[in-house]
Amino acid sequence: MCIVFTLNLLHFSNAEFEIVRKFLLLYGNLKTKNTIMKKLLLTFIFMPFLFSCGDKNKDYLVKIKTKYGDMTVLLYDETPLHKKNFLKLARSGKYDSTIFHRIIKNFMIQGGNVAEKEGVQENPKDRIPAEIIEGFYHTKGSLAAARQGDQINPEKMSSSTQFYIVDGQSWESMAVDINQLYEKMTALLQDSTNRELIEEYEPIYATSDQNKIMDFLLSKKEMVEQKFGISLDKIGITKNDEAYKTAGGGSPHLDGEYTIFGRVVQGLAVIDQIASVETTFNVQGQKTLPADPISITMEVIEMKKKEITKKYGYSYE
Repeated sequence: MCIVFTLNLLHFSNAEFEIVRKFLLLYGNLKTKNTIMKKLLLTFIFMPFLFSCGDKNKDYLVKIKTKYGDMTVLLYDETPLHKKNFLKLARSGKYDSTIFHRIIKNFMIQGGNVAEKEGVQENPKDRIPAEIIEGFYHTKGSLAAARQGDQINPEKMSSSTQFYIVDGQSWESMAVDINQLYEKMTALLQDSTNRELIEEYEPIYATSDQNKIMDFLLSKKEMVEQKFGISLDKIGITKNDEAYKTAGGGSPHLDGEYTIFGRVVQGLAVIDQIASVETTFNVQGQKTLPADPISITMEVIEMKKKEITKKYGYSYE
């Protein structure tokens, strides 16, 4: 396309040529038509290469802004269709004023329903072909595309706008045989001789806070292992235990089923806050809709890749 445009310059009329000549004279002592044409040709021939070289040294991050704070996401080059689409929607303002409409603690937070904001139905023709990459996992903070189920979408094509960010189970709970831990702890708490343990547990149980109860159980793992002479550690929990351990957990059962196209590199704590909000029932009867709406605005940030690597520890190699 650039070459065609360059060749067309040779067909300037004399009047058009004179305008160009006067313009270029401001930037150099150009006297003849041949000299101008040569410089124009060189400029337009090499311009694409100059721009492409510059682009390779930069990338784009997207800041997702909410009342609970901001999350900065990096988008993967390995999923170009999803990256291009997300950037386009973020730049255009399409995502602004959408909400996180589906929240499940220890699983994910979902948003970006542009169609609902605009009062229309999402067009199936706008769906994005799956870009499921081996080696990308649903670790905490992963950004992935929502989609319809396999029964009506066997190609696993992604929604054109909706995305989710993984909250997930903690690595500690993933790596422990919770069922066996619960069974052994129940036996200990039903034994009246363990008075100290019972008194420690009673006020926690009274809160009815499942997270506090889980934390209590996990804190007693080593004690249970010693008392019963067992190991409660799980081995080979995921396709890549080290990735999940490093990230602090995730939702491994989603691996290979949805397109992961980025991750949160700043603002992980915001995920926890959003995932912990009170929810109410949506129109489908699921208790996943935030009781107090959480609106979204987005900002696209251009940054040198070297700066991204330095600031966020992401390697482009």
